[in-house]
Amino acid sequence: MEIIAWHDGKIRLLDQTRLPEEEVYLELADVAGLAAAIREMRIRGAPALGVAAAYGLALAAIASPAVDCDGLLTGLRRAAGTLTSTRPTAVNLAWALRRVLAAAEAAPDAEAARQVVLAEARRIHHEGLEADRRLSELGADLIPDGAAVLTHCNTGALATAGYGTALGILRAAHEQGKRIHVYATETRPLLQGARLTAWELLRAGIPATLIVDSAAGGLLRRGIVACVVVGADRIAANGDVANKVGTYGLAVLAHENEVPFYVAAPSSTVDLSLASGDGIPIEERAPEEVTTFAGRRVAAEGITVANPAFDVTPHRYVTAIITERGIARAPYDQSLPALVEVAGVPR
Repeated sequence: MEIIAWHDGKIRLLDQTRLPEEEVYLELADVAGLAAAIREMRIRGAPALGVAAAYGLALAAIASPAVDCDGLLTGLRRAAGTLTSTRPTAVNLAWALRRVLAAAEAAPDAEAARQVVLAEARRIHHEGLEADRRLSELGADLIPDGAAVLTHCNTGALATAGYGTALGILRAAHEQGKRIHVYATETRPLLQGARLTAWELLRAGIPATLIVDSAAGGLLRRGIVACVVVGADRIAANGDVANKVGTYGLAVLAHENEVPFYVAAPSSTVDLSLASGDGIPIEERAPEEVTTFAGRRVAAEGITVANPAFDVTPHRYVTAIITERGIARAPYDQSLPALVEVAGVPR
């Protein structure tokens, strides 16, 4: 699947709001269109948002009429601000923007900066795909042959540079010949599990069962699940993890039932500037996502709605954090910096 690509000066991406009924691709030619697509969840998943944001600055560079570096950089920074505001929890988005801006700032002139911006965006995309594969191979070693595995939300090719993180691990285990069975939560309110994860599992030929979110506890108590594997949108320096809302509850249930709870994310998801998860901003989304379903109202008119897109899982519930640079275990305030702070790698 080509989830996101750069074609003829435009961003081409698979519209995830149309899945699984139909595969529709969008072509975006400006930053405003990309920002709208991100807010509307047409592209989603922290690593994928990093790639999209990087290409977004390439769009801004092409559109800018500036003939000098200062003018071009002013426009790029403005575009970066627009894109950063779309999804505040996913740190990969801001990380990718910082990296592309730093490359542009080092260019000798405006034309060179335009070329550097696109080259850096392509490099981020390529490196992200390679990181997906390394992470997935490392994580597959933790999946026992014959295991049933529980996952939440969507963390496959649709959410990443093109292979997957948590779902990439399960994909790699399956490709290695391990006999696994995946239990995927439907993931309310936007059903990323039912619409997207189930679609990816079927395409990959991986045996799977879809469950409602509230069925997970029963599976864990009955000993059906060997481990839980989820993704992340931001990981604090102490190992606290922000991920799709409902992850915290799964972690507590896994801990109660002595089931390993693994988090899979590229190293760009680790935010060492935050001491703990208390500092992670949690995106609050529109109440209509909860009060309506398939375009029809399902909640009583006038009810107040809380719709946080994410929650934070304390590090004490996390068995291991799997990155492309290695597997971190407690104490995370020591193991994560050792993995992330690699000389010469921009953060």
